Amino acid sequence: MSFLELAQKRYSVRKYESKPVEEDKLVKILEAAKVAPTAVNYQPQRLIVVRQPDRLAKLQKAANIYGAPLAIIVCADYNAAWKRPHDNKNFADVDASIVTDHMMLQATELGLGTVWVGHFKPDVIKTEFNLPDQVEPVNILVIGYAAVDSVPTDRHTDRKPLTETVFYETF
Repeated sequence: MSFLELAQKRYSVRKYESKPVEEDKLVKILEAAKVAPTAVNYQPQRLIVVRQPDRLAKLQKAANIYGAPLAIIVCADYNAAWKRPHDNKNFADVDASIVTDHMMLQATELGLGTVWVGHFKPDVIKTEFNLPDQVEPVNILVIGYAAVDSVPTDRHTDRKPLTETVFYETF
């Protein structure tokens, strides 16, 4: 499968089987995170793997995880990230997002479904998962086997034409 085919196959799964994700698949997903590029290779991502039922219940206090058996809280350590010297832009959240994308696509290649959750209560995550002050939860990557009746929403294929999003040489 080509990269473009893999990217087109992926969709936001919002209904999962209760079947756990195998350890070898989780390790491959985490290896994909490890090789993701980050600014100046500082690797400020901090990943919290959540798969125990009591911990998943704590996570559900902060976000809808759609009954998935596995979630990875993707965090950014702002003290460990590169800052662009011209304006002091901290790249921790950008790096965490790149890492999430790598994990999401690896999971898809392994036959797993995912959904990138950005709608969550960060204060609950910080408290329930003991995050230090400089570490921010950026997103939650929910992972598992898609339920048989899980299908992409219409938004999955509703894309703007390139003429609306791509500019050549100047805006």
